[in-house]
Amino acid sequence: MSVLLLVTSDNGLSQRAGLVLREAGHQVRTAVVADADAVLAATSAGDFDLIICPFLKAYVPESIWQRWTTIIIHPGPPGDRGPSSLDWAITDGEPIWGVTALQAAEELDAGAVWAWRTFELQSGVTKSSVYNEAVTDAAMECITEVVEHFRTPDFKAIPSDRVARPVASARSRPSMKQADRVFSWEEDASSIVRAVNAADGFPGVAVQLGLDRVYVYDAHPDTHVDAAPGTIVEYFHQAIRVATGAGSVWIGHARLVGAGNVKLPSTAVVRPDVFVPQVWESRYPETDYHRDGEIGYLSFRFYNGAMSTKQCARLAARLRWAIAQDTKILVLTGDYDRFSNGIHLNVIEAASDQAGEAWANIKAINEIAKAIVTCTEQVVVAAFTGNAGAGGVMLPLGADVVVARDGVVLNPHYATMGLFGSELHTYTFPARVGEEQARSLLAECSAIGIRRALDIGLVDAIGPRRPDLFEAWLLEVATDLLEGDRMESMLERKRLRLERDPVEPYEERELEEMKIDMFGDRNGFAEKRRNFVLKL
Repeated sequence: MSVLLLVTSDNGLSQRAGLVLREAGHQVRTAVVADADAVLAATSAGDFDLIICPFLKAYVPESIWQRWTTIIIHPGPPGDRGPSSLDWAITDGEPIWGVTALQAAEELDAGAVWAWRTFELQSGVTKSSVYNEAVTDAAMECITEVVEHFRTPDFKAIPSDRVARPVASARSRPSMKQADRVFSWEEDASSIVRAVNAADGFPGVAVQLGLDRVYVYDAHPDTHVDAAPGTIVEYFHQAIRVATGAGSVWIGHARLVGAGNVKLPSTAVVRPDVFVPQVWESRYPETDYHRDGEIGYLSFRFYNGAMSTKQCARLAARLRWAIAQDTKILVLTGDYDRFSNGIHLNVIEAASDQAGEAWANIKAINEIAKAIVTCTEQVVVAAFTGNAGAGGVMLPLGADVVVARDGVVLNPHYATMGLFGSELHTYTFPARVGEEQARSLLAECSAIGIRRALDIGLVDAIGPRRPDLFEAWLLEVATDLLEGDRMESMLERKRLRLERDPVEPYEERELEEMKIDMFGDRNGFAEKRRNFVLKL
């Protein structure tokens, strides 16, 4: 069967939808459309049997949904309607939420229901995390069911007004405005964090912070401090801590109110109105290390998977420290929301010397890759805990064992951003998948599913999708490496390759190419980066 995916942006959910459908044997074409005219143009060829809209903000003209079955994937349970479904659900503290696959109709979100799923909506989670995890997983089940129904001749969708509502509070609600999101620093920290979580990714919550009016993102609670609510009391690397009516809140990212401003680490945006001391330990999450006997675990979390020059330097230092410990296995993990997307394009775009910042960023992220590749003291196990793109895919490939969580989507390419790429990928990528496969994946600029990644050798094993089950599975993987002589044979194999084929010439060549891309802009890196950052 042939399926057309209509999307506003080919995001992680739509990419995974395409991969799931292709793995089931269907032909899939994805069309990115901005408005009704673009929808008409995308459907003019008629080379499809079914239309599915995993993430679509554009209106689908009646002439289209009358002619072809057109299914809208809505991030809310049956009965929920409106464009701010997740925003309202998180704001209201809904314990259960869902996803509905419904047929396009004249009235928004009012078409007949083809499939639906519900899931627990955990407290303290961000809108982006819910969307990338629970919503995406539920959407894949709905899409699979829709295809099965479509191929069943006597299937009849259920009218929306006759569907039992698994979430009693589901109803039609308007687009959430800033007036609905506003909070006061006089409120308690948990209420403020919930408000920021509901606006995560976009649009953020507009507040006065220090001397600036900003949109805030990436909020994390902390203990109470004796200061007036709204006072910036300290900072930790990129984050600032703000006093509230009860407790305090770390704000990791902010964006100045006004057109053309980009989201950046808070300390690069907000000007404090009083002296702000630095704290050396905080509850703002960035890296964490713990050990279990002979196994060390180093995890990192970078908002939206973007890694700035300073963040890379901190992670590289922490990685070198972890390697120097007396453990035998080092397990490296990222965030479950996103593993990594490589260098921080927003920070680069906002820099006074953009090419210089890009150059510093790529050299800094290379230090992480180099520490992994050259580690011969411990066996390194790297785990793709979430989706990854560009340098974020290449970064951990020098590990002795690379594993991934089921359902992860990888984009192993750089060309769409006008870059040759680095992260020592010319050394590690072909060694895993072969020269021909590496060239093909870099040139295709397509997402790949984790099952294909396993088939071609990009990853060595796939663990469960559920985070708690994945962590238990990862412990088993690491523990098994301690048995017999597997560990020593891996380390010896790495030592021999480093002696025979040192990594330095590969990095030198990559950096020479990147220098031309970043300073010479031979493939339009500046424009492509700007379009991406400003969502043009």
